[in-house]
Amino acid sequence: MMASRNQIAMIAGSLFLLGVGLTLYKAIALGFPLLPGEYREVWTIESKISFKPRKDQPVQVALNLPEGHAGWVVLEEHFASSGFGFTIIDENNSREARWTRQNLESPTTLYYKMQAYRPTEPDLPDMPATPGKEPLLENDQATAMERLISLMHEQSADTESFVALMVTEFNKEEQDRDAQFLLGTFEESPIVVMQAVLAHAGIPVHEIRGIRLEDGRRRQTLSSLLEFHNGDHWVVIDPQNATIGLPQNFFIWQRGNGAVLGVSGGRDSRLEFALVSNSLPAKTVIGMEQKAHEYALLDFSIYALPVEQQGVFKVLMLIPVAALVVVIMRILVGLKTSGTFMPILIALAFLQTQLLTGLVLFITLVGVGLWIRSWLSHMNLLLVSRISAVIIVVIFMMATTAILSYKFGLDRALTVTFFPTIILAWTIERMSILWEEEGFKEVFRQGGGSLLVAILSYMVMTNRVVEHLTFNFPELTLSLLAVILLLGKYTGYRLSELYRFRDLDNSK
Repeated sequence: MMASRNQIAMIAGSLFLLGVGLTLYKAIALGFPLLPGEYREVWTIESKISFKPRKDQPVQVALNLPEGHAGWVVLEEHFASSGFGFTIIDENNSREARWTRQNLESPTTLYYKMQAYRPTEPDLPDMPATPGKEPLLENDQATAMERLISLMHEQSADTESFVALMVTEFNKEEQDRDAQFLLGTFEESPIVVMQAVLAHAGIPVHEIRGIRLEDGRRRQTLSSLLEFHNGDHWVVIDPQNATIGLPQNFFIWQRGNGAVLGVSGGRDSRLEFALVSNSLPAKTVIGMEQKAHEYALLDFSIYALPVEQQGVFKVLMLIPVAALVVVIMRILVGLKTSGTFMPILIALAFLQTQLLTGLVLFITLVGVGLWIRSWLSHMNLLLVSRISAVIIVVIFMMATTAILSYKFGLDRALTVTFFPTIILAWTIERMSILWEEEGFKEVFRQGGGSLLVAILSYMVMTNRVVEHLTFNFPELTLSLLAVILLLGKYTGYRLSELYRFRDLDNSK
């Protein structure tokens, strides 16, 4: 027993010192900040170009690069071009990345990764207001377009209201006859039809292509905004809802018409983006990128991973922190929970749903599930059938909740899909059995304990300092492991037992 304790103490001490030592090395030698410091939201955006080659044809891939419009500053760029010739063409105030290769036999993927932040408010620089190029129209198309323009002029007061009315008309469920005809006869997307109408009306217009920033998003595609000239300055409008102004969460990739991606010698090309947001000072990111080749340790940093994996690990690295909270609450406090990992999974769901919404959804789902499970118990079903039935009922309840919340405009309730379905079903099953064997009091004790631990875990996981440390110093996980190993050897009284046996205190 003593040898086991000493062995655990040596292992835990080594892990703790290793984790702290690596953290201090990165903080002192590499300049990683131990605290978030001044809040600066830095976005890592990774574009992925995938395509299939055409047989016996040279391949050339051209990608227009962002210029840092609307206050955005590009901190660093990285291109993955293994086996390809690579150049950056800088002309006419625009940059283009170009990959070339003589022969290619199998489908391939090229990567471009950048880091950017916005220190100033969005402000698009002025540019010449040149009339848009009018498309070639058939007689019936031109007639329908002129009637639509005439109608919009009658109902509008100026250029901005004209464009807003036109966008609203094209997005109606029951559109004007001429608008419906134009959408049906143009082979292009609705935004191309809108540009054609504005060009025919003599209003300068072009498209803005960019990315709607959302932390952790993968396989994101480019979104489009319209920018028109009102006679005095350029105005941005959302072609989906007619909202005027540049959205705060919109990163401009290209301002103006033209293709963002061009692939010759290939087919089925696709441009997708993965996004992750970090709370770091901009100078820290710059220093990290500058020293990436100087210090080999950075090759093992989470920053070296593709952005899709960075977003996944940003959440995964918080799980050991939640595990420590569970260990402390169960071993030192003596709080009972419904399983060991259930509070962690609930806390992870709360990260997506937000705390109050998640609590309401969880209690509702488990409460209804227990009522249905009590009805199933009277049917004497086998365990496998009973669990399967509960899973189906849980999925049906989640779908019903999502549909009703959408109908009533409760967007937060749509996040019910983030709850782990199988775990919910098992929780309902276990609580139902516990109810039958131990009674409602024990169900309430373990269920309440699980929720309390989940809430505490959520509060720790959403702490800004904890998020910063777990993502930038993943080696601290070794120190957390050391603490958990030491707690695993604790055999003393729990806080709940001290309260339970308080009457045995001889001093009273």
